[in-house]
Amino acid sequence: MITRTIKMVLVVFTSFALMQSCDDRFDLQPEDERLTADAAFEDPAAYKEFLAKIYAGISLSGQQGPAGAPDLAGLDEGFSNYLRLYWKMQELTTDEAIIGWNDGTIQDLHGQIWTSGNEFIRTMYSRLMYQVALCNEYLRQTTEAKLDGRGVAADLRAEIQTYRAESRFMRALTYWHAMDLFANPPFVTEDDPIGAFLPPQIQRADLFDFVETELLSILDEMAAPMQNEYGRADRAAAWMLLAKLYLNAEEYTGNARYNDVITYTNNIIGAGYTVNTGIPYFHSFLADNHENGAESEVIFTIPFDGLRTQAFGGMTFLVHAPVGGSMNPAEYGINGGWFGIRTTPTFVEQFPGEENSADGRSLLYTDGQNKDIMEVGPFNQGYAVSKFRNVDVDGNPGSDASGNHTDIDFPMFRLADAYLMYAEATLRGGGGSVATAVDYINELRLRAYGDTSGNISDTDLTLDFILDERSRELYWEGHRRTDLVRFGQFSDQGVWQWKGNVQQGSTTEAFRDIMPIPATDLGLNTNLSQNPGY
Repeated sequence: MITRTIKMVLVVFTSFALMQSCDDRFDLQPEDERLTADAAFEDPAAYKEFLAKIYAGISLSGQQGPAGAPDLAGLDEGFSNYLRLYWKMQELTTDEAIIGWNDGTIQDLHGQIWTSGNEFIRTMYSRLMYQVALCNEYLRQTTEAKLDGRGVAADLRAEIQTYRAESRFMRALTYWHAMDLFANPPFVTEDDPIGAFLPPQIQRADLFDFVETELLSILDEMAAPMQNEYGRADRAAAWMLLAKLYLNAEEYTGNARYNDVITYTNNIIGAGYTVNTGIPYFHSFLADNHENGAESEVIFTIPFDGLRTQAFGGMTFLVHAPVGGSMNPAEYGINGGWFGIRTTPTFVEQFPGEENSADGRSLLYTDGQNKDIMEVGPFNQGYAVSKFRNVDVDGNPGSDASGNHTDIDFPMFRLADAYLMYAEATLRGGGGSVATAVDYINELRLRAYGDTSGNISDTDLTLDFILDERSRELYWEGHRRTDLVRFGQFSDQGVWQWKGNVQQGSTTEAFRDIMPIPATDLGLNTNLSQNPGY
């Protein structure tokens, strides 16, 4: 398991100075400049170690963890964690989550009143660009010419080709996040110069083409589905990212690609992944979710380990921040709650019976909590969510005896999402079978209800149902903002409490479907233009 077994000691190479063209006012310089990239690769083990650094770019935000040598100088390691930031962009901006903290402009996210000066949006942008730089440097350092010059053995070269494909996948994933959030970000590849230069801005449709082309070109070089090390991407992960890309293609390019969604979800569904209907839904989000039976449906995961991947972002954040009030931290395998995140009545009301729903996905904590959120700050305003718990199926806490850091692996892509994408693409004219789509959804609902009482029929399968079912199945897994935008419910239509920064909620401007390019980057890079509305 790549982030469980490889210690993160790799330096950030000096060639990442290319990032300074956009971010020098953040002091985003590498924390360790003692080695050049070429010198670092004198050790053959460095090829896999650097790949591990790329994967860990989502789970970790520094060289030592949890707070000692951040990748991006001048930024707190917990604050600047990729997964923590991405989760905030995707969840705090929606009906699924609200946070009581008053740090900087964080409450502007749920209120949808952010500006181009919002530090959380700015730091997400910086993290994305840094991750792209990591991938680009890996590709520069693993060309045939570089390998020839170092005399790399043939057997290692074969492995490096797979590593290169995985690095390109990780870059495609990052650029997809950038395209989805910011539409028209700066664009840099391994072919661009190293050092201070102003990256050009790429338009969303062109970035779509780049990501699609990259993914299609690496498919044959990726490991077969379920044949790679745990925590590393394989061909099914690339299929999944293609399906996500095509599902939102109409938003990104103006052209629907739902037939391609059917193609790639069929590939995934036929690859041998299974939804384990013999275990409860919540097992997928426990400390042993890599081995308790829930792992059978996971296509791409972000591994966490309470001893080896310590960070105040990632799953540490997603377990601690939702615990507060009368909740007992010991039941969540942690040493204390952070009294932060809850959910809105709009989310609660998607479950029949709400907090007493027969749907086992309704993992709500209501003792001492008000369903309605009359004030944003107090933790008791809004039901708490107990989806992620740092205990195993027997209730034993995770490996970190201090209770600070967690063992839960984050399921970025899982089969349930592929089922739901197939169903949606079918309804949108992609050519799938309605009967098959209903069977897939009933498989999820069999796990959720424990029996067939929650099953649906063909007539129940509508786009409105799909949007709600995606929320019931995938909430707090980083999908909601993208889903709401695709369904036209994110900004100028959908309403939930405290959206628009008013208690009853209100619609907001349609331009908020896309995040702003940070004002600080616009001030430095004259190649960039702001997104409309900002």
